[in-house]
Amino acid sequence: MKNWALPLVISLVLFSCQSPTTPTAKTPNIIVILTDDQGYQDLGSFGSPDIETPYLDQMAREGVRLTSFYSAQAVCSASRAGLLTGCYPNRIGIHGALMPNSKKGINSNETTLAELLKTKGYRTGIFGKWHLGDHPQFSPLKHGFDTYFGIPYSNDMWPLHPQQGKGFNFGPLPLYENEQIIDTLTDQSLLTTQITERSIQFIENNQDEPFFLYIAHPQPHVPLYVSDKFKGKSPRGLYGDVIMEIDWSVGQILQTLKSLELEEETLVIFTSDNGPWLSYGEHAGSALPLREGKGTALEGGQREPTILYYPGTLPQGLSVDTQMMNIDLLPTLAQRVGADLPKHPIDGKDVWHLWTGESTTNPHEAYYFYYHVNELHGVRYQNWKLYFPHRYRSLDGQPGGKNGLPAPYSYKNIEKIELYNLDTDLSETTDLAEQYPEVVAQIVALADQKRKELGDALTNQTGTGSRPAGSIDKE
Repeated sequence: MKNWALPLVISLVLFSCQSPTTPTAKTPNIIVILTDDQGYQDLGSFGSPDIETPYLDQMAREGVRLTSFYSAQAVCSASRAGLLTGCYPNRIGIHGALMPNSKKGINSNETTLAELLKTKGYRTGIFGKWHLGDHPQFSPLKHGFDTYFGIPYSNDMWPLHPQQGKGFNFGPLPLYENEQIIDTLTDQSLLTTQITERSIQFIENNQDEPFFLYIAHPQPHVPLYVSDKFKGKSPRGLYGDVIMEIDWSVGQILQTLKSLELEEETLVIFTSDNGPWLSYGEHAGSALPLREGKGTALEGGQREPTILYYPGTLPQGLSVDTQMMNIDLLPTLAQRVGADLPKHPIDGKDVWHLWTGESTTNPHEAYYFYYHVNELHGVRYQNWKLYFPHRYRSLDGQPGGKNGLPAPYSYKNIEKIELYNLDTDLSETTDLAEQYPEVVAQIVALADQKRKELGDALTNQTGTGSRPAGSIDKE
């Protein structure tokens, strides 16, 4: 070989080993575990004094604890809409909790997280509660999911025994497999177990390709049900039993990942849809030390216990107090898997750098807390939380109900703007609006801009950036 030829051959070999053929990290599997009406304090790692959650506590020790993570709204359907679309739910026309036989649901024009991940070759499954429309056109299978097992709306939306609670007179609670009703549930005691078993089967069936698993537990929403495995096991009573079973379910999922050697290839996210339904007392969770619970924009209504687990990629034992919201999941996961964001506007931002601890800089200038039909109740801005005048429900210091029966709420009014420093006053006890007028003015200016985009029923404003929900009369 001539002298000039050897360097040329070496150069060609080295060139062939560069980036076009360099192996890249495997696309992560993604598991989102969502509970229903779970309180901020209802995990050992978030301060529970009487509920044992060893698997979730291990997740927190070996993963990342998000201590200022919010749901998109303080009620079922709206919160789930935010999680799956990356949008404030009022942007896409979803308000409150959709009732059975509703003519509305998630619009087919919206892009769900499942649809986004399918563009990158993911297999997708939902096991548990859907609650984004029970008409066939709103089925999860028409919104990006390959597999569905669970209930179409909340587990109390059927006739209950009078001693269990008020309930709703909508007929038996249907249990779906894909688009077929396979059972009607009068006893939900085995539902958490069934959801867990189906989820494990989904992982096993899809272990050789990327998968997105959405486990949306109907519990601990009332009426509470638990299997014999955990009945009477918790000093916290039936509610504690239910949380222990959910913790067991999480443990089964983690053990499956480990046995299949998928632990380091799977990102697991645990959170809840909104705070505890406090009127149910013994059958409700605790949001302490936060103020109020489900159905309010106050901290106890939307701040959720949240844990990230991704061994080898996310740090161990990290606690992040920078505020985030479930609308941030879609853009963050899209960035991680290299998927394009939806073409229409969304509200979430990529917060991966917060999850890894690389930075504490939040890409959001503020988060906006809407409730009811498009009422702007509050704004989170840095360490501040501001509330506009509005009416909210409260037990007002009275105890909640017993034996599955709710205590009546009273209603309180915020008469003028209130401002709280959450860094020093997590329980929102001291209104600082008069001491910090410049902060109030700054947040009000941000709110005025958001009202132009999304509207505000409290100030009779219609936004220019809102989109309609799906309707069976129009689609």
